[in-house]
Amino acid sequence: MTAYQTLVAVHGAVGTLALATFWTAAAARKGSALHRRAGQIYLLAMVGILLTAVPMALWRYSRGDVYTAAFLGYLTAITANGVWAAWRAIRDKHDVVRYTGPVYVASGLLALAAGIGVLALGLKDGSPLFIGFSSIGLYVGYDTLSKRLRRERLAARPRWWMTEHYSAMLGNGIATHIAFLAIGLPRLLPAANGTTLHYFAWFGPLLVAVIAKLMLDRKYAAPRRASPAAVVAARSTAV
Repeated sequence: MTAYQTLVAVHGAVGTLALATFWTAAAARKGSALHRRAGQIYLLAMVGILLTAVPMALWRYSRGDVYTAAFLGYLTAITANGVWAAWRAIRDKHDVVRYTGPVYVASGLLALAAGIGVLALGLKDGSPLFIGFSSIGLYVGYDTLSKRLRRERLAARPRWWMTEHYSAMLGNGIATHIAFLAIGLPRLLPAANGTTLHYFAWFGPLLVAVIAKLMLDRKYAAPRRASPAAVVAARSTAV
């Protein structure tokens, strides 16, 4: 087994762990010990996926496989944003200023740059898939930077940290399932590969995540004013 094959095997094993713990956390009662522990393992698994995806993308690019390299690089960029936000939203639930710090901004810029890059590649080669999917990176980048510039508004949202957490986790779920459906499943079941699966792999998880977010917003983002202290703290440090 070559070094690259070993890297792919590790990536796949960690990805399997990520899928299992994602659904474990999703099915568990929110705030329970199982939910928290499964979520922690999931985020650690996602870090492992990021660490293995970067050299995989570089290896593919060095051999002229631009589309696969772009695919991996793009997912890495938007996933890095989601992993950071999902973790820090809980850790910084009482400090919106700390949450929207330099790493948060850098992750937004990375997602925005990745979205622009995929859009440019899609326009160059006339790929509807890349053109359409670039919207996620563009939106994530815009949304992240917008929240940083207007973080007093973020602090005023009801349970803003919870909304940020589950929104980021849903974004991570999109990337996890796209990678599995587009790369993992065709290898496990070659007969299932085809154009329909290809497009479903990219846009199916996105549709499910949008529906899930709407449902979660109705349940957890009901109007409730943030504490005056949180709003004042955000306004006092807003730039």
